[in-house]
Amino acid sequence: MTLFTAPRDHVPDPDLAHRRARAEVTVVGPDGLPVPGVDVVVAQTRHAFGFGCIGFELVDHANGASTDPAYDNDFAHRWLDLFNVATLPFYWGTFEPTQGRPRTAEMLTAARWFVDRGVSVKGHPLVWHTVQPRWLLGHPLEEVERLQRERIRRDVADFAGVIDTWDAINEVVIMPVFTAEENAITPLARMKGRVETIRMAFEEARATHPSATLLLNDFDMSTAYECLVEAVLEAGIRIDRLGLQSHMHQGYWGEEKTLRVLDRFARYNIPIHLTETTLLSGDLMPDHVVDLNDWQVERWPTTPEGEERQADEVERHYRTLLSHPAVEVVNYWGLGDRGMWLGAPGGLLRADGSPKPAYERLRSLIKDEWWYAPTTLRTDDAGRVQVDGFLGEYEVSLPDGGPAAALSLDQAGEQTAQVRLAG
Repeated sequence: MTLFTAPRDHVPDPDLAHRRARAEVTVVGPDGLPVPGVDVVVAQTRHAFGFGCIGFELVDHANGASTDPAYDNDFAHRWLDLFNVATLPFYWGTFEPTQGRPRTAEMLTAARWFVDRGVSVKGHPLVWHTVQPRWLLGHPLEEVERLQRERIRRDVADFAGVIDTWDAINEVVIMPVFTAEENAITPLARMKGRVETIRMAFEEARATHPSATLLLNDFDMSTAYECLVEAVLEAGIRIDRLGLQSHMHQGYWGEEKTLRVLDRFARYNIPIHLTETTLLSGDLMPDHVVDLNDWQVERWPTTPEGEERQADEVERHYRTLLSHPAVEVVNYWGLGDRGMWLGAPGGLLRADGSPKPAYERLRSLIKDEWWYAPTTLRTDDAGRVQVDGFLGEYEVSLPDGGPAAALSLDQAGEQTAQVRLAG
């Protein structure tokens, strides 16, 4: 018996009706009675859609250990002005370079820094064959598995309530056959098989934190990933979200390919996260490169022509992703060129921290076109106003200030709500 439903036709919605609500909101006073004929200000405070980015560069800043405070302060401001979801690095080899001495306190401080500013945080990843600790080498596979299971339980428990979303396991399609670097997880995955390795990651994390959101994440967009997803579901393993990587160092996918990929994976009826997205503002990597890590250049500069291309492609890509109902989060893989993966000019900021056209273009989409600006509305005779906006969180207040009442638009289409204004 199949464990997923048949594919559904997803017609891209340029009007984004599936991401909007029209709410009839009744405004009541401290006594609980409707307040007719008064002006109220309605303002959006947060998107329901996840506009994400890695927060790797801000870990030191959050811990007060910045080596370039002026740059980092400006960087943090630009980061927080655009994104509401952060991915933090939990690569085992750098998180616990010395056995028994994980960087828990440092990463907790960073995660709480984001949460305190209204940002949701995801940990990346709990299991991966790359960036492994050297001290894990040489252990029998049974011991490797025991240590890996303990690592999952420890970190999920230590961060519960601060980080409740995890890439449970990363790039399993290639994991058992990976040869680029020696590590202890590839032999373990070869012994257990892909499905049982995934079961290990998901079951340990879920047993520790039953309400956590767990992702299966991969860069392989071939049918091999589809087959793996199907095998995992048939094995009774629950996947909360499907992670699809889209590092476009060799060129923008384009709308047709992007929608084709989304439709293929949407048929499992599991919300999709575009977990790792990159678009370049300089020369593209040659098509003949199979493993992106193999491309090494001394300098990879951003260019004026590339920056204009990147801005156009960022806009097209985000419009395409939001048009598809299955997509829940898109995570850009690095705000700035400084420290960008592979040294690529993929950031939305230049190495000096100045914004590229792509930053301004994306900000215009998120904070202007897809945002409900503060708007003054007058209640009718029944104390009602109509709010037509994107799904997310809002505040309703009186024009002269005072405490604001929270309003949540949490379902597409028509809905009703009530807010109570303080006296």
